[in-house]
Amino acid sequence: MDSELFDEDHELFRASVRGFVDRHVVPNLQKWDADRLIDRETWRAAGKQGILGLAAPNEFGGAGEQDYRYRVVIQQEIARVGASALQSGFSTNDDIVLNYLLRHADAGQRERWVPGFVTGETIGAIAMTEPGAGSDLRGIQTTARKDGRGWVLNGAKTFITSGILCDLVIVFAKTDPSGSSRGFSLFVVEDGTPGFRRGRKLDKVGLHAQDTAEQFFDDVRLGPENLLGDEGAGFAYLMQSLPLERLGIAIAAQASAEAVFGWTLDYVKQRRAFGERIGDFQAPGFVLAELHTAIEVSRAYLDRCVRAYNARALTAVDAAKAKYWATELQGRVVDTGVQLHGGYGYMLEYPVAKALIDARIQRIYGGTNEIMKEIIRRDLMATG
Repeated sequence: MDSELFDEDHELFRASVRGFVDRHVVPNLQKWDADRLIDRETWRAAGKQGILGLAAPNEFGGAGEQDYRYRVVIQQEIARVGASALQSGFSTNDDIVLNYLLRHADAGQRERWVPGFVTGETIGAIAMTEPGAGSDLRGIQTTARKDGRGWVLNGAKTFITSGILCDLVIVFAKTDPSGSSRGFSLFVVEDGTPGFRRGRKLDKVGLHAQDTAEQFFDDVRLGPENLLGDEGAGFAYLMQSLPLERLGIAIAAQASAEAVFGWTLDYVKQRRAFGERIGDFQAPGFVLAELHTAIEVSRAYLDRCVRAYNARALTAVDAAKAKYWATELQGRVVDTGVQLHGGYGYMLEYPVAKALIDARIQRIYGGTNEIMKEIIRRDLMATG
């Protein structure tokens, strides 16, 4: 679907990304789902193609690219082939983990960790959610207590994207028992650190190729070099990064909705019933007209959000609106796509069926849509 968001450089980049997707993603989709894992070679191939770690500075091998439109191109091209699990992994790496490192890591930490995000050698994860604490991050029980110059980390995390493959994980932990907003900090735990272990790979409804796991931290001893940013600033850091995380989810939802709509439109133009194309009947035709309009209106708002992010002006409230709206729209489009495909829409050999099970999590992670509406409500009531 056309957009005024991009210029010639973005379209040249799109051609490169599309080549990567056609060569390395499309042939492996079924294998990844069967293995419940995306192979590391795909990550390294993405690094060689120059589509990972775009924001990393030049001295670490990156492009130093702050224009988020390039990330949008990547998300669109991955959505084009229905590779939602890969999109989730790439977004976690670039929009979340690398974003935290670039914002808060000191010079030594950057030199140590950032280059691998560009080459695809390093897969990152972020561990916030716990078995007893989801959207309410103040309720976490994972603790880090001081021990000399270092720390001892204890706790359990769950629903960790890239939790099996990750080479390092940013852990959100309580460092002040009082539980104030200044009582939380971020720590980087590397693979192989004694006391850090991975639990089971979780059996999800969708995103089967995305390795989501439990993680446990049993008396994990960390040096001062593993503290990310300032002690006690963890909660503030999360608040600063959530707009980008939610924008990324919204863009993924929009890209998926556009792809599924395209598949569905092609199908109803070809499939016939009672001597007519399905799309020529008024009932399905009107539904498609409504969704096409909603998709274009949604795209206009998300384009605005991307421009705002590039201008460092995207607010938490606007990001919440984008995430809430785009993921709800994605759900409507995918459900309609399945319905109009009829029985074939329920067969996993058709990408619309896979989109159905992959899309449902979008309204949950990154903050549930109920939380998004609460953020919007509070903003409305705080003005006037």
